[in-house]
Amino acid sequence: MRAFAAVLLILLTMTRAADTRANPYYDPAKPHTTPDGFRNNYPHERPGNFWKWRWEKFWAGLPKEPEGGYHPEVLKPNLAWLRTNRGATSLTWIGHVTFLYQVGGLNVLTDPQFSERASPFGFFGPTRRLPPAIALWELPHIDVVVISHNHYDHLDRASVIGLNAQPGGAPLFLVPLGLKAWLAAEGITHAEELDWWQQRAVGGVTLVLLPVQHWSARTPFDFNQTLWGGWLVDHPDFRFFFAGDTGYSADFRDIAAMFPGIDLAAIPIGSYEPRWFMKPVHADPDDAVRIHRDLQARQSVGMHWGTFDLTDETIDEPPQRLAEALARADVSPQRFFVMKFGETRRWAPRTQR
Repeated sequence: MRAFAAVLLILLTMTRAADTRANPYYDPAKPHTTPDGFRNNYPHERPGNFWKWRWEKFWAGLPKEPEGGYHPEVLKPNLAWLRTNRGATSLTWIGHVTFLYQVGGLNVLTDPQFSERASPFGFFGPTRRLPPAIALWELPHIDVVVISHNHYDHLDRASVIGLNAQPGGAPLFLVPLGLKAWLAAEGITHAEELDWWQQRAVGGVTLVLLPVQHWSARTPFDFNQTLWGGWLVDHPDFRFFFAGDTGYSADFRDIAAMFPGIDLAAIPIGSYEPRWFMKPVHADPDDAVRIHRDLQARQSVGMHWGTFDLTDETIDEPPQRLAEALARADVSPQRFFVMKFGETRRWAPRTQR
């Protein structure tokens, strides 16, 4: 197996070429667009060498298994309530970055990942450590799916195809620039793509694609050729921000200035080691607390941990590190919390607080 992995790394390194395809979305007036792709808003240090990290990770046997094993608390969702809820604002954590968010009578699903692996291969790549808290077929009818970017742990082919075939009709897929064509190639046509700061109204909810600091690729040949971003799901009763995947940047101060009064922000707290490689694009718990403060969010929830072993920290470490970061920053754990797998939390509308 090690020999196979070594050969794969060598082949991928040899085939990684500069992609010179023209960017059809290039606009000189938009600094985040380039002639051949997209870039982040703010200058940042360049990530370290990807293949060096993968090689070191492989030979060091990282990540290690938590002492005593991994035994997360999993709750059984109240599926009957979730299927009939049309009035309450609620959030249910299905796993990793997949949430069922209910607001204003709409069912919104974030970055659906229901597959056994976060990988282009069925036999190789990160494997789920526990199943989704709600199976794809158990979901209520989904009205809107928001996708943050095209990495395999955020845009899963089998999951979006399954959602497209849901009984009662396909949901509306909202994606960053460049991903509509990818969906169309999979037979998914009820889709719209947005640029940063663009919005789409669905019922009484407005969905806005917002800038975060990350990158995109699904192959060695399409680096940053599609856009990435977080999503604001804005309703008169509740303002929810889903960050997708991000490093720390000044983008969050910009978001707070444009959209003050965020009620709840879903912020990644995992996939942060080693820092020499991950820092520009993956927030660690200290960065997540800074993002929470920059957004001036009333509350935040940690995500992007506990489901896949993607980086070098142990799978159960992020919540422990978050608790330490909150204590250092004097932020209450009620302001920034983690949810149990399958847990549903409800919020009262602004008028009833």
